[in-house]
Amino acid sequence: MVTLLDTRAQRAARHPEKQKRPDSEMLRKPKWIRVRAPGGARFEETRAIVKENHLVTVCEEAGCPNIGECWSKKHATMMIMGDTCTRACSFCNVKTGKPVALDPFEPANVAKAVAAMSLSHVVITSVDRDDLDDGGARHFVETIQAIRAAAPSTTIEILTPDFLRKAGAAEAVIDAKPDVFNHNLETVPRLYLSIRPGARYYASLRLLERVKERDPNLFTKSGLMVGLGEGKEEVMQVMDDMRSAGVDFLTIGQYLQPTRKHAPIDRFVTPEEFEAYETIALSKGFLMVSASPLTRSSHHAGEDFARLKAARETQQGRSQL
Repeated sequence: MVTLLDTRAQRAARHPEKQKRPDSEMLRKPKWIRVRAPGGARFEETRAIVKENHLVTVCEEAGCPNIGECWSKKHATMMIMGDTCTRACSFCNVKTGKPVALDPFEPANVAKAVAAMSLSHVVITSVDRDDLDDGGARHFVETIQAIRAAAPSTTIEILTPDFLRKAGAAEAVIDAKPDVFNHNLETVPRLYLSIRPGARYYASLRLLERVKERDPNLFTKSGLMVGLGEGKEEVMQVMDDMRSAGVDFLTIGQYLQPTRKHAPIDRFVTPEEFEAYETIALSKGFLMVSASPLTRSSHHAGEDFARLKAARETQQGRSQL
């Protein structure tokens, strides 16, 4: 039997840097946020493949609300370079601490799992590894290369750290030619100090811009959480900043507070407000926008990639008229 004391100890082990923070109120989720508990044969099959290959998934580590839906479709977002992050973002449920050395077999194991699940599209993300000279860029490159060899028909989407102060790291990953390069801005500039203190808004924006400068054909993607206290005008300014950086695909989802020690939810944004954000973003020129309470960066990523390619083809066709 798991006691409340056990649960608190587990949370403290995952987030030691947050334990001196006062507890904040956990707001009751509205009906449009609730999802079914995960389970079923295909869910268990996906779990078995992940465990057999000693993989970490952001689905589990970040407590994604869509894990039941995605794993039941044999979709999983692989998280490389371990389960421990060197950053301490106040919104994130991934463990914080001193990471272990990189697993040299991980790229091959990820590729093996991708092939075993017969994925048409895979999303690869990672923890932040500020302890590494290149921020883990080479590991991303090796993982992309391993997937290309084991599952050549699978399209690859990467969700990367910011590679802050890691010269040449982003360029190495861009040159590995994933199909989609995703880096989330997460929130509006005003909230960075409290929500994403280890990052810099304009450094993240510049990373996305550099992707397009180096490889204009590579799709770029970025995401925002809402419900943290941002204003509508601030969200629209971030949209403009993303478009100036050439971002193709925007995702917007509701922030969900993992524990009482994490950043509190300011409010639950309504489905109607998400629809309005999507309409505004499309009018600003994004090829695709996914905005809903349960939208996450990798949710429906395969289907979205097909739609993203079709949107670009349509746009190019219009430009030739």
